[in-house]
Amino acid sequence: MGVKESDEAYMRLAIQEAKNGFDRGEVPVGAVLVFQNQVVAAFSNQVESLMDATAHAEMLCLKKGFSVLKNWRLMDCVLYTTLEPCPMCAGALISSRIKRVVWGAPDLRQGAGGSLISLLGQKHPIHTVEVSSNVLGEESSHLMKLFFQRRRAWKKSLKISLNSNT
Repeated sequence: MGVKESDEAYMRLAIQEAKNGFDRGEVPVGAVLVFQNQVVAAFSNQVESLMDATAHAEMLCLKKGFSVLKNWRLMDCVLYTTLEPCPMCAGALISSRIKRVVWGAPDLRQGAGGSLISLLGQKHPIHTVEVSSNVLGEESSHLMKLFFQRRRAWKKSLKISLNSNT
């Protein structure tokens, strides 16, 4: 499998994780950590279910990777994520020495891969992370849009329902 084909295959796994999160009411972000062409970890966001603002899919994958590989340095790993990493996740990717990150949709509100700020792909004194962006970005973006459309519709119907009861 070429790089593009393998990137798309692993990103499809990340999208499936995002769909799992969507079904549980989480913001639909999925991530997959790969070491030597083997999936080491796969998660969706668990912020709501764990009531933990740090329970992003990327962070959960890194923590599992440290445990499975018995090393905090993930120099030969690639992380696939459906959404451009936020500053917290980007910092963790740099600190864990991840080799490469592949992300799908840009995050204009929190993206640390260039959409809001640039932490990833920049020459860094500790470690420079290779970046590939917009891999299956349309699919990743569509899932996020659908999630927030449904959430806004639910909030609107809840507001109407509460107002009609008074």
